[in-house]
Amino acid sequence: MPNALPRLASLAAIAAVAALPLMPLAAEPPIVLADPEGDDNGPGSYKYPTDAVYKPKSFDLKKLEVIDKGDDVEFRVTLATTIEDPWNSPSWPDGGGNGFSLQFVQVYLDTDHQPGAGFNRPLPGLGNAQFESAEAWDKVVLISPQPRARLSAEVKAKAGNQRAGVVIPKTTKATGKTLIAVVKKAEVGQPSAKWGYQAVVQSNEGFPVEKDILTRPVHQTVGPHRFGGGDDGPCDPHVIDILAGAGKGDRSEVEAQHKALKYACGGKVATIPMVYPAP
Repeated sequence: MPNALPRLASLAAIAAVAALPLMPLAAEPPIVLADPEGDDNGPGSYKYPTDAVYKPKSFDLKKLEVIDKGDDVEFRVTLATTIEDPWNSPSWPDGGGNGFSLQFVQVYLDTDHQPGAGFNRPLPGLGNAQFESAEAWDKVVLISPQPRARLSAEVKAKAGNQRAGVVIPKTTKATGKTLIAVVKKAEVGQPSAKWGYQAVVQSNEGFPVEKDILTRPVHQTVGPHRFGGGDDGPCDPHVIDILAGAGKGDRSEVEAQHKALKYACGGKVATIPMVYPAP
């Protein structure tokens, strides 16, 4: 049979290729967004609590990194100073603690960029704020020193239909100036430069106002454990720092943040922007 040898050779080649180890798919490049230093004052007027544990720059956002880790996605939030644990937060068996106790960061994701899809309001506790309809969020990753069980209970009790978009990390820790949270990719999707990103810096509050999810409100008058410079009514956003502008860390983004978070009682509502690396 004259065609037998070439046919056998082809089969052998196919078998040899099939026997080769599967090469893992290349990970997507990290998403990196920067924020200028010194704008940890919300709309420009907010002041830190006076207790010594609230050291300068403790809530000053510098960078958000979103890193593809195969089956997981790592969210890294870098602040402008070394992160400390003044309340000696325990390392909970189900996550949380791990080197920080003051900060609470909510990373909002617009995964489809579709007007009318997603949620226009942030989670309860960020005060009088909104997202534009075209920039509504689909997922939010909670980076908190609280244990997973506490976060889950708070979200279940207070988030309403927003619960569908809340992602609680597998692990959360602080190292140096950076908070690191690891989540299952199946819970957030494949990160893309076409997504919208926002990192809202807040303060962890273990005894929150009844309807708030573990956040520390901003008041008119500053106190030992109270942010000041806001309004005691339901007017202001309880937001200390965010990404703004193009997320390049340019000084113009300070004014962009102040403008976005500007509010007026009975009038303008603060609008938290999304940043799109590749609109």
